[in-house]
Amino acid sequence: MNPIESIFRLFGTHLRRKSMENVELNQLLDFLGVKYVKGEALSEATYFACLKVLSESIGKLPLKIQQHIPNKGVRIAREHPWYRALNERPNRYMSASIFWSGMEQCRNHYGNAYALIDWSNDPKRPRQLWPMDPKNVRIWYDNACLLREVPDVYYQYSTPKGQIVLGSEDVLHFKSHHTMGGLAGISVREQLSSTIQGNIKAQKMVSDMYDSGMTAKAVLQYTGGLNPENVDALTKQVELYAQGKKRSGGVANIIPIPVGFTLTPLNMKLADSQFLEVKQYSALQIASAFGVKPYQVGDYTKSSYASAEAQQLSFLIDTLLFNVKQYEEEIAYKLLTSMEESDGYHVKFNTGVILRADQQTQINTLSAAVSNFLMTPNEAREKLDLPWVQGGDQLLGNGASIPVQYAGLQYTNTTTSAQGKEGEKWMLKK
Repeated sequence: MNPIESIFRLFGTHLRRKSMENVELNQLLDFLGVKYVKGEALSEATYFACLKVLSESIGKLPLKIQQHIPNKGVRIAREHPWYRALNERPNRYMSASIFWSGMEQCRNHYGNAYALIDWSNDPKRPRQLWPMDPKNVRIWYDNACLLREVPDVYYQYSTPKGQIVLGSEDVLHFKSHHTMGGLAGISVREQLSSTIQGNIKAQKMVSDMYDSGMTAKAVLQYTGGLNPENVDALTKQVELYAQGKKRSGGVANIIPIPVGFTLTPLNMKLADSQFLEVKQYSALQIASAFGVKPYQVGDYTKSSYASAEAQQLSFLIDTLLFNVKQYEEEIAYKLLTSMEESDGYHVKFNTGVILRADQQTQINTLSAAVSNFLMTPNEAREKLDLPWVQGGDQLLGNGASIPVQYAGLQYTNTTTSAQGKEGEKWMLKK
């Protein structure tokens, strides 16, 4: 077992032990300024819905290494040592979908996502990428050149076995869209901590109202004097009846009051306090900070898109394109050599899976591409997951298509000019 894999196994054991103790939830709620009470499920629905949308969007995009060959176009470089790690299996424990969705979730939730690069030259063991816990990573910039002759960025990684220091060439670092100095990103929860905290408190208030039978506070009036012990006992009994906790005894909607006592409820209507409007506005603030569209978190009040395809195109251009470009640039710079980039190798996400149209539209588009010299029939069949056929690797098109400089010559009789003679030769060949 190599050292990197042993570190990952120890780290995984450490994570399992921490999750059993609910440390992850405590840290998140403490950061948001919310006191955790054991047994309560406190969360902000919009925040985690945005995390889900972004992480799943990145996880569903195939990531491939391609090579641009002059005068031949682009091909998929399946023989590259990093191809399988990026497209299929980054490490022995994770699939590519899980790995990249996890990277995107850490990038948004913590502001930074890190992956340890396992540079393996052993042909029997493929190269691998290992996720790093952002909470255990510290970034150092050696501007004094103490470790090397040139300034560089170093990552101090804390593990159960101790700390290790990694150079910038050994770590894939993906930052959030909000960064001040360019070395580290700032998470959305840091930017909108007050808004997220307010939404969690609103969620807790509604939960408390359900627990109390949707009843608000009330004033109990009485004449005479009662000692504090009797007051506490009386109010507790009245509250049990008001909350419907006496249903087991057959009492559901009746509150017994002693003679001379008056119970006056203090009604609080959510509509009067514009509770839903404020909560919806806060949810839109969180979604806009992530770049997630309102319809993706369940708000269809202002949906103005003509089709689902237009919605996905807007999401791709306005939100995902920046994230995808950052991933491609970081991966290409860290995993590809300068010689490979000079030879045309590059990393590219296939964003076409998001804009995938219905079958009829797809077939019409491919048919138009084949009939206009853009694709061969076999290339179009490959897009539909169909096998190649014999004779289908030639470009086809309309025989009436001619070069633009020869347009109209078929309607004239004069071919005395040099261009006319050349056009006549071209038409005779046709």
